Amino acid sequence: MASGASRNRKTGSEPVASSLNPHPNAHPLAGAYSNAFQIAAQLDARAARTLPEVTATVQHYAMLLETRIKAKASGRPGPNAPTGDYRRSWTHEVYTDGFSVTAVVGTNKPQARRLEYGFVGADSLGRIYNQPPYPHVGPAVEEIRPLFIAALGETIDDES
Repeated sequence: MASGASRNRKTGSEPVASSLNPHPNAHPLAGAYSNAFQIAAQLDARAARTLPEVTATVQHYAMLLETRIKAKASGRPGPNAPTGDYRRSWTHEVYTDGFSVTAVVGTNKPQARRLEYGFVGADSLGRIYNQPPYPHVGPAVEEIRPLFIAALGETIDDES
């Protein structure tokens, strides 16, 4: 007898699964009933209802993050932005793929990393820098993150 298996006390035989119910302790006349198809249909319907709501929430908070980054990139303690070109370079895009939603907030400006983290050392032209960081992305993310998580939780928990 396999380890962990128990013998039937009355007959001394090992439990036998019913042809209607594969569980080893099932009564031979017991049937197997499943509402798996109903649950799957309900989950699909919920996902179809929830995806547009989640997409709208992600879109809204991506826009808020972009706006907050631009605000923090408008002078100290963030970077100075004398022309506004750097601020204007920040954008956001939202992508949906099946049942997932992704937002990308970013810039195509090469100075973004240097402004956020600072730079010490020689650049590619041999110029020496000791540039301090002017964080503006990280602080913006930390401000928006709890608001986004709460809003996303409310959207997902909504039973409508």
